[in-house]
Amino acid sequence: MQYSQGTIGRVFTLRLENGERLPECLEQFAKEHAIKTALCTLIGGADNGNLVSGPKDGAARVIDPFLCPVRGAHEVLGLGTLFPDENGDPVLHMHAALGRAGETLAGCIRPGLDVWLVGEVVIVEIEGTDLLRQQDTRRGVTLLTQG
Repeated sequence: MQYSQGTIGRVFTLRLENGERLPECLEQFAKEHAIKTALCTLIGGADNGNLVSGPKDGAARVIDPFLCPVRGAHEVLGLGTLFPDENGDPVLHMHAALGRAGETLAGCIRPGLDVWLVGEVVIVEIEGTDLLRQQDTRRGVTLLTQG
């Protein structure tokens, strides 16, 4: 286990507009407001994009993900963390559950989703932590590590 202790800094409440793209719009907001690390919540609607939902083979050395298309307006509830990459740029890692007509999709929003109608986001800044996202070339993913 690796860990780092921090304290709560600023709290931001955002209303995302129809068509804004996740995770890019939250990463851009973080850059503009000098947010290095944070906890992020999302509630609202999503459409048009893809989710990563599990590896095709959990025992494989390199992760080959399933991409699940999101087509049509869905309800969305997401939770994620924001940490800098090796270049200091904020990177959002958010998992979300999306529902439509009694069917549910769940997974990582990294490939991108568009906001449908509205997305409400709360960003709780974490100050004083030294974790960052580093590329794990062995698995082909980025993982939190101590900086």
